[in-house]
Formats: sequence, structure tokens, C-alpha cells
Amino acid sequence: MIAIETTDLIKKFKNKVVVDSLNFKINKGELFSLLGVNGAGKTTIIKMISTLILPTSGKIVIDGKDSLKDQMSIKEIINISPQETSVALNLTVMENLKFMAGVYQIKNSKEKIYEIIKLFNLEEVLNQKTKTLSGGWQRKLSIALALINDPKILFLDEPTLGLDVIARKELWQVINELKGKITIILTTHYMEEAENLSDRVGIMAKGQLIEVGTPEELIKRSGAKTFEDAFVSFATGGVK
Repeated sequence: MIAIETTDLIKKFKNKVVVDSLNFKINKGELFSLLGVNGAGKTTIIKMISTLILPTSGKIVIDGKDSLKDQMSIKEIINISPQETSVALNLTVMENLKFMAGVYQIKNSKEKIYEIIKLFNLEEVLNQKTKTLSGGWQRKLSIALALINDPKILFLDEPTLGLDVIARKELWQVINELKGKITIILTTHYMEEAENLSDRVGIMAKGQLIEVGTPEELIKRSGAKTFEDAFVSFATGGVK
């Protein structure tokens, strides 16, 4: 089953082509990582797929729905954990969860909040003001809030940026628990993260998707010894 499919997707800003004739499919329940150097077009793709901006031309189908015709119904089944931690700093962790459940008008809010608390092991910080939490805890909460509406598709934009090794590994455990249950689109600059978490990886360069495959497939195709070396080869045009 296909969760997301793009056809000849193009995005221009004035005369600059930022995304150029993009065609790819993401399967339901898959964790798909979108990799590329800065300026490759990753953020623009995420914004188009999540209906934040419109494509210049081309088509996006999300869960069988056309992104131009069915924006409202698509917004109900997706959520985003942005690179900038998205939490209310002056509220406690529990207050953040209750507030977001109210925003989405979650009917079984108590049960859903409890489920989120257990998944992210938030019990010990529930009554703390969010601004007093470490960066790792704030990122955990940010992702937790993005799951409050039971999205079918979750966008994780640089989820472990700036975190220490332990906090990063803890978030990996949470993300691994979500794999297979929902479709996840991940952007990251950490090659180890992409290699460990991804079912498949798409590599962007100059607005184009130049390679798609599992980390193992990409290593084999590039002739490199490591996934990081494979990415560098593809992203810099070293593999023809």
C-alpha cells in the first residue's frame, strides 16, 4: 500500500527551480529518510507534502487523496515535529499534552495522553515546566505532541539535532517503536541515524532525487565501504 506518491513534482521560487520533476513513492508504515546537503530541496519537499506550500506543478497523492483537492482531510491524518522544538515552555509537560489534546479535540483524551506518557516515559517530568527540561526531553515532548492526534503520517525534521549521544539513542528507541505503526518521513544530517532507522533512503541533490534504496543497497551501488561514504559519493556526483 502506498502512503505518499509524487508525480513530476516541481517547485519554483521566482525563476529558481528548487524541486525538479520529483517522482517517488513511500509505502505505508515505512520510515523513509530524505537526505541531502543544505539547499538540496528537502525542506521544500516536506512543506509541499505536508500541504504547507503548493507545488508549482505536478501531483501529490497522500493516503489516496489529492493534495490540492483534499487539503483539509489530509491535514487530519498528518502531523509534523519541526526542527525547532515546538512546545509551550511556560506550561508543564502534562499541561502541554492536555492543551494539544484540546486543540485536536481528542475524544478519548485521557487514554491517549496516558498512552503517549508511557511511550515516551514522561512520568518523571510530567509536572515540570517545559522550560526547565533538557534539550532531549523537550525534543521527546515535541514528538509526543505531534502524535496526539494519531496521525497516519508523521514528519520528523532533524529530530535529534543538537542532542547528546544518550538523548539521541533514547529518541531512536522511541522512533523504532513507531516504525510499522505509522508512516514516518525523516530528515537528518546524521548518517548513522539514517542508516540505523531507515527502511529506505532518498538522496537529494540540486532539487532532484538522485537515488532511492535501503542503506545496504546504496552502499552496494556506490561501491563504498560505509553508508556515509555512499551518501557523499551520490550527493557529490561521484557515482554515475
